[in-house]
Amino acid sequence: MKRKLLGAFLSTAMVASLVVGCGGGNDSAATDAPAETETPAEDAAEDATPAEDTATEGAEAPAAGGGKIGISMPTQSLERWNRDGAYLDEQFKAAGFETILTYSDDKTEQQVNDIQNMLADGVDMLVIAAIDGNALNTALEGAAEQNIPVISYDRLILNDAASYYVSFDNYTVGQLQGEYIVEALDLANAGDKTYNIEITAGDPADNNATYFYQGAIDAIQPYLDNGALNIVSGQKDFDAVATPGWKTDTALARAQNVLSSYYADGTQLDAWLCSNDSTALGVTQAVTSDYAGSNTVVITGQDGDEANLKNIVDGVQTMTVYKNVSNESIVTLALAKAILAGETIDESLIPSFGIECAFDTESYETSAGNKCPSFLLVPNVITKDNLQDLVDTGLYTMGDDGYLSAAN
Repeated sequence: MKRKLLGAFLSTAMVASLVVGCGGGNDSAATDAPAETETPAEDAAEDATPAEDTATEGAEAPAAGGGKIGISMPTQSLERWNRDGAYLDEQFKAAGFETILTYSDDKTEQQVNDIQNMLADGVDMLVIAAIDGNALNTALEGAAEQNIPVISYDRLILNDAASYYVSFDNYTVGQLQGEYIVEALDLANAGDKTYNIEITAGDPADNNATYFYQGAIDAIQPYLDNGALNIVSGQKDFDAVATPGWKTDTALARAQNVLSSYYADGTQLDAWLCSNDSTALGVTQAVTSDYAGSNTVVITGQDGDEANLKNIVDGVQTMTVYKNVSNESIVTLALAKAILAGETIDESLIPSFGIECAFDTESYETSAGNKCPSFLLVPNVITKDNLQDLVDTGLYTMGDDGYLSAAN
């Protein structure tokens, strides 16, 4: 699989790309344990964490010209998937569609079953955020047999039944993280000084994780080559730094091991590159409790989870790359409507989104040689200095203590 750099996305996006609201809606259905945190969409807590333990169809009947949409999310154990599921459910219902929303507890067998049940229930389209992009062949064969279009949502499904891909420019997410470290440590002017860095990447089953990792590595590689950066543990390859399931506890345990093995003698740690906020949460906890040094460690993240935004305010996490999943749901809805209406799917749809993104037909492959047409949105760097940008979206509020929470 190859990745073509989208030059237009190399800089931090304007705040204007953040400020897009989400539509209203009420009921949803899910299968999973309760979420740990509330979602920031209107009424999202009700939508994303219903009491029922089995999936049920949305209560609203589809409007004329609507249809039934199956929305399969990977888990409710991560804050961001609660947001995604709630936004998608709200957007589709507000547009007159009937929905089936499920969460699959990070179990691929359950996600296969969820999708098969949706097909049996007569869905007109599937929107799937895959737990494992390689593990849905059985379910997608059924979709192909029934000519059901599939939107691969956020995570690319490696199956040619995936009709289109909607995501953020995942390579650029990692690139922004790496570039932030380069600028924060002023590596271009390091001279003879060497800074120490460690790396925590994401879930090997998540196709996006390799893009995040590679974008970041490409940004810092020149400084690893010239000696301005040094990985004291020597753990650089993706397999060595990956975090199955994006689990906070797994990232915490590995970070503690790295600190006790390589930094207990007083060696200074300057930066820790983390691919997302759930792993950054574990790394931050380890650095706070187990790092012997007194300097502030630059720690990256991604997603804008509330606990991590609090850590940014407190100065223990340095930045996060924010992906406005409300925008992602808006693009997904517009694409779905165009597909079901038989419209031509190309870059001519983008003006109707009202959101900055690119149409890419070269970068993502569902199989060797089979390119998946993709709509890629723009991510944004968030630091303590521009937290107000999140408040300006209307999706977060800021308390008197400076902490952000999801708007209800």
